[in-house]
Amino acid sequence: MKRTSTPLPLSADALRACTHTAPGREAVRSCTLANGMKVIVWPVHNIPNVALYNWVRAGSRNEAPGITGLAHFFEHMMFNGTARRRPGDFDRLMEAQGGANNAFTSDDVTVYQDWFPRAALELIFDLESDRIAHLAFDPDVIESERGVVYSERRLGVDDNNHGFLAEQVQATAFVEHPYRFPTIGWPADIQSWTLQDLQRFFRTYYAPNNQTLVLAGDVLPDEAFALARKYFEPIPRQADPAPVCVVEPEQTEERRILVRRSAQTPLIHYAYKAPAAADERGPALSLLMSILVDGDASRLYRRLVEQEKQVIDVGGNWHEGFDPALLWLYFTLPEGADPDAVQRVIDAELDRVVHEGVSEAELRRAKNLVSVSFWKKLATIDGKAQLLGEYEVFHGDWAKLFDAPAQFERVTAAQVQAVARDVLSVSRRTVGVLVPAADVNVEPELSEVA
Repeated sequence: MKRTSTPLPLSADALRACTHTAPGREAVRSCTLANGMKVIVWPVHNIPNVALYNWVRAGSRNEAPGITGLAHFFEHMMFNGTARRRPGDFDRLMEAQGGANNAFTSDDVTVYQDWFPRAALELIFDLESDRIAHLAFDPDVIESERGVVYSERRLGVDDNNHGFLAEQVQATAFVEHPYRFPTIGWPADIQSWTLQDLQRFFRTYYAPNNQTLVLAGDVLPDEAFALARKYFEPIPRQADPAPVCVVEPEQTEERRILVRRSAQTPLIHYAYKAPAAADERGPALSLLMSILVDGDASRLYRRLVEQEKQVIDVGGNWHEGFDPALLWLYFTLPEGADPDAVQRVIDAELDRVVHEGVSEAELRRAKNLVSVSFWKKLATIDGKAQLLGEYEVFHGDWAKLFDAPAQFERVTAAQVQAVARDVLSVSRRTVGVLVPAADVNVEPELSEVA
C-alpha cells in the first residue's frame, strides 16, 4: 500500500524566505540601439495589453537660473503636435485604439506613460518616436502652454500653503545644487523662456541616448526591438548632456524659515539632507520612513495625533534622486496650535528613534508594508514597467529590481537606527513653519530665523 504524507505548513519565516527574490528575471530582455537608446522588455501574456514608459533624464536638476521649469514645460509640449501631426492628434489617435497616456516631471526625470491594447503597438511606437524626432515649436502653442503652466503654478504653489512652504524650504535647504529649483519653475522664468531656450533644452535632453524605453505586457522582446529599430533608431544621437557635477556643501547648522500668510492652520515642514537613491542605506532609510509616518500605527502619528493631539495630519517622503537630496516630514497643526510647542514633541520623538532605535515589531510591520506595496505593484504590467525603469535609471541596472525584496528583508533594527542617526541630525535639517497672518489680506511674508 502506497503511503502518502501531508506536508507541514511553512512557518512565517520560511514563507518570507520563499519571497526574497522576485520572479521574472529570466523573461526580461534589453538591447541598446545604435543611437544609444536603451530598450527593456518584460513579456507578460496574461492580458492583451501593454504598458510603455519612456524615461527621459531631464528634470529641474538639469536647469539653471533663467530657465527653471523647462523640463516640466516639455511634459506639456510633447502633447502639442509635430511636423507630421496637429496638436491633439497624439491623444486622439491613441484613444481611438483604446489607449491612454500620462506623464510626470520630477527633480531628476520626465517620464511618459502609455497604456494600450497590443494591437496598437506599432502605432504607439510611431507616435512616441514622432514627437521625439519632429516636435513642433509653434509660437502660438508655446504661449498657450506657458499660460497653462503659470496657472498650474498658481494652483499648486502660490495658492497652496503646503506647496508654497515646501518650495521655500527647498530653496533654503540647498545653496549650490540645482535641487533648490522648483520643478514647476520660478514665476519670472516661466514668463521669460525664449524659443532658443526651448530648442536648446530639447536638443540636449531629448536625444535618444538620454532616454530609456521600457515595455511590459503582451509583447515579445524581438518584436519590440524590431519596432524600436524601425522608429527610434533613425533619430540621431546627440552629444551626451553635461553631467551635473555640483556638490552641495556640507550643512553644519539648522536653517529655519518662517512664513506668515493667509491660512487656517499652522504647518511645519522638516527637510533633512538624505542620501541618493542608489545609496546602500536606501532600504534601511525607506523602512525608517515607514516606521515614522506610514499609517495610523506609525511612530509620529501615534505620538502627535493620537496621544498628544497636537497635530491633525502627519506625512513624509524621501526624495530618491540621482544626487543626495532631502527627507521630508510634514505636519498639519490644529487651528490656534503653538508651532514651537509641537516642534518640541516632534523633536523628542525623533530623538528617541536616534538614541533608542526601533523595536523588532516596528521593523517587521514596516517590512510587511513595504513588501505589500512592492508585490502589489509588481502584479500589474504598469508596475512592472515602472519598477524596471526606476531600477535601471536610478540604480543603474534593471536586474537589481529582482533582489529588492531580499534587500529589505536583510535590514536590521541596528541599521535602521544607524541611518536615523546619520540623517535625522538637527545640524543638517531645514525647518519651515507657516503661521496664519493676523490680517487675511496680508501678502505672504518670509523671514529667516537663526
